[in-house]
Amino acid sequence: MDNMEVKHIWSEVKHELRENLPDHVYYSWIESLEAGTFENDVFLLHSVHAIAPQIIKQNHNDQFLQAFKKVLGKPVSYNIVYDDDLARTYQKEMKKEVAKSKLYTSPEEEQKARVMKNLSQMQSSANLDLKYKFENFVVGETNKRAYGCAKMVAQSPAEKFNPLFIYGAPGLGKTHIMQAIGHYIIFNKPDLKVRYVKTVDFVNEYMSKFSPSTDGRFKNVTPEIAKFRQKYRNVDVLLIDDIQFIESKTKTIEEVFHTFDYLLNKNKQIVITSDRAPKEIMLPERMTSRFIKGVVVEMKPPEAAVRIQILKNLADLKNLNISDDVFEYIAENFKNNVRELEGAFNNVTTFAEIDGVEINLEFAQSVLQCDIKKKSLTYDVIAQKCAEFFDVTVKDFKSSARASKISKARQVAVYLCRELTEGSYESIAEYFNKKHTTMMYSWELVKEELTKNKEMASYVNSLKKIIKEL
Repeated sequence: MDNMEVKHIWSEVKHELRENLPDHVYYSWIESLEAGTFENDVFLLHSVHAIAPQIIKQNHNDQFLQAFKKVLGKPVSYNIVYDDDLARTYQKEMKKEVAKSKLYTSPEEEQKARVMKNLSQMQSSANLDLKYKFENFVVGETNKRAYGCAKMVAQSPAEKFNPLFIYGAPGLGKTHIMQAIGHYIIFNKPDLKVRYVKTVDFVNEYMSKFSPSTDGRFKNVTPEIAKFRQKYRNVDVLLIDDIQFIESKTKTIEEVFHTFDYLLNKNKQIVITSDRAPKEIMLPERMTSRFIKGVVVEMKPPEAAVRIQILKNLADLKNLNISDDVFEYIAENFKNNVRELEGAFNNVTTFAEIDGVEINLEFAQSVLQCDIKKKSLTYDVIAQKCAEFFDVTVKDFKSSARASKISKARQVAVYLCRELTEGSYESIAEYFNKKHTTMMYSWELVKEELTKNKEMASYVNSLKKIIKEL
């Protein structure tokens, strides 16, 4: 098919899409697409935005297929590729349009300018993973309150709950629901500026703005600090993930406090996540009081029906036809968080693809071996081996003893109980006669220590080998 005919088809398809998609979607992703080729019932499109293929396939695939079918009279497929040369040309043309718009701008052009400005902001600074949306978050009894609060905040930023503080154990979907807020606002309220940041990145970025002085202390680089503050205060919605990582970081705590104060006074929305409730994080009272000023909501491990639905959604994304008994087996054996559930599912599907076999219950059982693990690896077995390794007793672990030797051994035992079993923090805490937040802290402490302490890494690796050989 010649080039002119391909362009004509695409022009008609664009018209159909224009009629059926919201303005912000059309102007952000569709209008700038250019026709490429149409061969073997595959229509090739070129995009000036690197993330357009992902956005369109995930969010608007059905509308595209329907539009092509209506224009061509038959079902066809399409493919979108990012074109670097086309993108550079597009950017130059956009700059010319901006210059012209200073003289006169029509309402339609103003709308286009707003959504394009928002698109640019999203790509460069919002820092969102666009797969995290409300539409693909599975709601159940254990997370419906968090979901409801997040949806209300997304629909009415700074009007309902401010700040919104979401907490719960790792892997329960806190990041998903937080980023869904940002995703919703960007696409439904294009005039608002959103920024998402992990606390550990905030800390590292902030500390990089200081330089050592001659006396060994650190002093701030004033222009750099000013830019940093502008970056996180010149927003309408700030999403800050895993706030517990500012514990003991005095300089950063002070900066976060003043950033929150500034945004709250300006009536800007703040959303925070943590693995602990506000009062369980070791922070100054004035900081904690800011956290609980709005609404605090907990997320708990998903119930069986939600776990099964999550697995079914994952199978749908991969176009896999899997029987319910496989979903039930995985859901029954991976109860603690979504991350573990997805990991188990990925193991089964990946090995099935490698082996070239059908996914059935017998295959899932052979890959995951949950029954074998449950029989051999108990908390008692792990604790006993750790106690022997560090020359202490299991009784010491369960006591209130805080001697350095016992504390260190206990932390390693907790870490291994979490890593080598499917046990929840709550069940591990019950075994060690401690609070579940203490177990979470121990796990995080050892995990961080493993990245910088070779001796700790050696201890953990040795114990893993000992335990797995039982």
